[in-house]
Amino acid sequence: MVAGATAVPGAGEAALPGATGTRLLLLGPALGIVVLVGILPLGIILVYSFLTPGTFGGVVWKFSAEAYAQFLFDRDFLDDSLTFNAAYLGIFGRSLVQAGVATAACLLVGFPTAYFMATRPPATRNAWVFLITVPFWTNLLIRTVCMLLILRDEGLINNALVGAGLISTPIVMLYTDFAIGLGLMYSYLPFMVLPLYASLEKLDFRLVEAAYDLYAGRWRALTRIIIPLARPGIVAGCLLVFIPSLGAFLAPDLLGGGKHLMIGNLIQLQFASSRNWPFGSAAAMILLAAVLLALMLYVRTAAPRQRARP
Repeated sequence: MVAGATAVPGAGEAALPGATGTRLLLLGPALGIVVLVGILPLGIILVYSFLTPGTFGGVVWKFSAEAYAQFLFDRDFLDDSLTFNAAYLGIFGRSLVQAGVATAACLLVGFPTAYFMATRPPATRNAWVFLITVPFWTNLLIRTVCMLLILRDEGLINNALVGAGLISTPIVMLYTDFAIGLGLMYSYLPFMVLPLYASLEKLDFRLVEAAYDLYAGRWRALTRIIIPLARPGIVAGCLLVFIPSLGAFLAPDLLGGGKHLMIGNLIQLQFASSRNWPFGSAAAMILLAAVLLALMLYVRTAAPRQRARP
């Protein structure tokens, strides 16, 4: 060591043999929760998807990929030939459309709401956040049933329209794709508003004023200043709405009347009435793979744009 050099406290602590063990010990509870709550259930579902269904539910511990083949093909019980069947693909397609529409509707409603909240005086912003989070205090089942009471033929909307003389017969809204989409939007709208509000609250509105000073209109300021700076909140909100909407169960079941199946209903039916646990597990794994693939594609396309920014 050079004379007069000052030793930095803790500089060599990272090289101590016990440092790594201490870090692992501190991370132990978090890692245990991740394994028990996340990895272990997914592992069980993955194993079940490659087993044979039991006669009265459950599984028989015999390897089989029939559950994945059943997703795309029907097997003839006479000669074991396979025939392509797009019924389950249609359910997945309907789920993607419904989740996409619900996400777009939440974005159209949530962005102005979050912008309004972010532009309020600081003393009142917490009150607006409180009002947005109030629906979370009520169970999702109760909120969905309330939507059913509002949309039915004798519900609040139809009674108001008939009473005002605007219509003579009730509008059929319940048990339709519209009712499902509206229920999804109502259920997950706070998931869109809160990330958007977190991004817009940190926005430097002096940039918007500078855009106006440079003769930019409201639309140009919105598309060139506000939306690019709020992109992290937009992406987070879209993911938080799209992913749970894709696997939603209550809204399609109650507001769709079981007539418009989505992925969540399909999986629930396989574990309940059909008692085909391997196929239900396979459908869940296909859904998980589709979501992960979409996220990977987004990350791969978003990374070059971020690197290209000055």
